[in-house]
Amino acid sequence: MAKNLIIYYSRKGQNYVNGSIKDLKKGNSEICAEFIQDSVGGDLFEIKPVNDYSEDYQTCTKEAAKELKNHARPELKQYLKDIDAYDHVFICGPCWWGTFPMPVFSLLEKLDFTGKKVMALMTHEGSGLGHSELDLRKVCKGAYFGNSIAIHGGDALEAYKAIEIWAKQNISDEK
Repeated sequence: MAKNLIIYYSRKGQNYVNGSIKDLKKGNSEICAEFIQDSVGGDLFEIKPVNDYSEDYQTCTKEAAKELKNHARPELKQYLKDIDAYDHVFICGPCWWGTFPMPVFSLLEKLDFTGKKVMALMTHEGSGLGHSELDLRKVCKGAYFGNSIAIHGGDALEAYKAIEIWAKQNISDEK
């Protein structure tokens, strides 16, 4: 039986939701990652940078823009040694300046994706997947790719069925 890994980065606290700043007890991408796990099973791995972003949403967006511009790879609290035991890798995160937050790439660039099927789920407030799929293809060397999905962050709590259908379809469609 194929094994699934769900890698995610998510932001709790201040977030931009439906045109205003709201305080989220759980980040939208974490909610979606848990929906994937509930739908198809698998192991969750949360990406946590050593240095947290600012609690203030506006300051956080400036920090994220600076990291993107500098191609930063923030140090993480924990890394995966390898992903050899997995067949499918779901990568979940928010759209920050058109792609995943830089801590996601800090992890992915250290892993060998040869023969793994990779699928992206991105939460957003209007930008969809941005250029995240192209960016994943650059760093997930040797992987083959399933379909990606963009989930409007403000609708994450109501997206279970859409995520379930997407996740099940991706793991049933092989190369």
